[in-house]
Parts: sequence; C-alpha cells; structure tokens
Amino acid sequence: MRILLSLTIMLLTVIDGPAQKIIEFRGPDRSGIYQEENLMKVWPEEGPKEVFFIDSIGKGYGPPVISDDLMYLTGAIDSTAVLFCFDLQGNKIWEMELGKEWVVNYPGSRSSPTIVDDLIYTGTGMGDLFCINKNSRTVVWKKSLEDDFQGILPLFGHSESPLVYGDKIFWTAGGKKYNVVAMNRFSGDLIWVSKGFGERSAYHPPRVITTPQGKNILITFSAYHLMGLDAETGALLWSHEQDNFAPAQRKPGYGDTHANTVIYDEGAIYYAAGDGNCGVKLVLSGDATKIKEAWRNKGFDSYMGGIVKLGNHIYGSGTAKLSCFLLKLNQVSWQIRFPLAEVPLL
Repeated sequence: MRILLSLTIMLLTVIDGPAQKIIEFRGPDRSGIYQEENLMKVWPEEGPKEVFFIDSIGKGYGPPVISDDLMYLTGAIDSTAVLFCFDLQGNKIWEMELGKEWVVNYPGSRSSPTIVDDLIYTGTGMGDLFCINKNSRTVVWKKSLEDDFQGILPLFGHSESPLVYGDKIFWTAGGKKYNVVAMNRFSGDLIWVSKGFGERSAYHPPRVITTPQGKNILITFSAYHLMGLDAETGALLWSHEQDNFAPAQRKPGYGDTHANTVIYDEGAIYYAAGDGNCGVKLVLSGDATKIKEAWRNKGFDSYMGGIVKLGNHIYGSGTAKLSCFLLKLNQVSWQIRFPLAEVPLL
C-alpha cells in the first residue's frame, strides 16, 4: 500500500501546553476533536477538489502532521525508514533516512511524527525512536526498543506515535524490565521505568489525562492490559485486563491489538478494544488510584481507526462497519456497513 495524500484529510493540529507548541496525532489531548472554522457544510457532488497528489514516499500507515505550513510524515522506501518534509503545495522540501524499517507483516512506516518547537520525535516499526532537529536535520538522540530496553517487537511491528508531556517523552518498549519508559525529551536520558506486566506493546497511541485533583496519569495499553501510570513517577496506579481469551491461550500475535487512544471525560475513561473487552466505561476514584467498571458492551468492537466522543455518543469503526455507540443507554445505536476493500497479499 502506498501513501496517497490529499489536503482533504489531515489528522493533525496544534496543542498549546506549558511553554510548548505541540503538534501530534489526533490533535488536542489526542481526542480526535478539532476546533477548525469555515469548514464545508456540504461536500460538492464531485467531491472536494484535489490540491496535490504525492506517490513517491513509499509505504506507510501513519498520517502526516503540519507545523508552520510544512507537512511532515514518514514512509518506507524499500527497507529504509524516511522522514519527509513537504510544503502545502506538495513540493518536497527535504527528506532524511532514519535506518531500517519494518518489512515483515504489512511492511511500511507506522508512526506519525510529534513536533515540539524545533524538535521532531518519530518512531519506526523496528521500535527505534528518534529526536531530530528540524532546522539542522540532525539526530539529537536515538533509542532502540531492542538494544536499549530489551523490548519485544510485536507481530506487526512497533506502532506508537511518540507522546510528549512537559520535558518527558513516553515510549512503550514492551520489555520485561523496561516495559514503559519516560525519558528526558531533550537528551533521551531515562527518568523512570515501569515494569507494567512485562507484556509486548499493543500498537497503542497513549495519552496523559489530568484529573480535577491535578493528578497526571499516563494511559496506555500493553498486549493484555490497559494501564494507568503516574506520569511523574511511573508507578502503576491501576489496570484493566482484557478477557477475550483464557490466560493459557496467550501467545504472540493473538488478541493484542489495542490501537485506539482512550477518551477521558468528566472523571470517566472510555476505550474500545476489538481484540479485548470492546466498548468499556471506567470511572476513576477521587484520588485516581482505582477504577471501577461502569459498563462493558461487546457490540462496540472498534479496534483501530480511532474513536471520538461527541455529546452522549462515541463514534468508531470496526471491521467493514462504522458504529455509533450511545453512552447513556450503553448500546450501539446504529451501524453502517461498507464493502470490504481488496487487501493485497503481503
């Protein structure tokens, strides 16, 4: 599959944080909600006008991000990971080779870059994490999932858009000892390590939530658990196990795809994991150290593509269908099925 780009779809925006300008996957708080204005109310019958078309950036699955009228994205040329920069007319400004890219199952790049001021953070399917100065186009630092953290690559390659919070950057390395790590985003030095459950990573874009009491919690998935970690110390506060199979059946590559960023709203955490518990609402305790399951619904089985919350509904996509989940009544309110696209043999 080649990345085909049009300005009609852009999964990006800007977050204003403490003394930072962060551009990252799914926009502010990774919620998938964008505060753009002057959008079309109705699309033309012939569809939106194509502004440009690029077919020379190889294979990949990560959406681009835009910073200061420049677009950044990753692709795989043959077996090499490449970071690209284009202007908004589709002209290539520069490209930078990063090293080996994933070439096994569904070969291609996986990570959307995260940009904070003059630094770009991006990962590869091989689990390599880069910090790059976008002005000088030099590598500031690099970490290897396998060499630095003894991590285990999942069946379909490491897929995680880097998460920056303050001076920290988080990475789910998936090792027995270095399961989730926080590093100094300027130097790559370790700040804390969580052993978690010693499981592989789960293709998950994590996020940090801040409770009304001021507690900052990193929420991420490993292969069989949703985890809430103290963002400042790495302490495991709580977890929610996936029960789609008995523990004896756990084996590499089975039931470990949890690719939807969670939603946090009014003291509750919502997630959709089609390879696990499906649609779930969890309520945080006042001190944020415990969770209570409010409901679970196996009918909402979105496992990749992202979920968004609008009012009392969550929208997400499953295999060959788009679903709307009504929160108050804990039920799937409607589904639209689409014909299955042809998937090339890889």
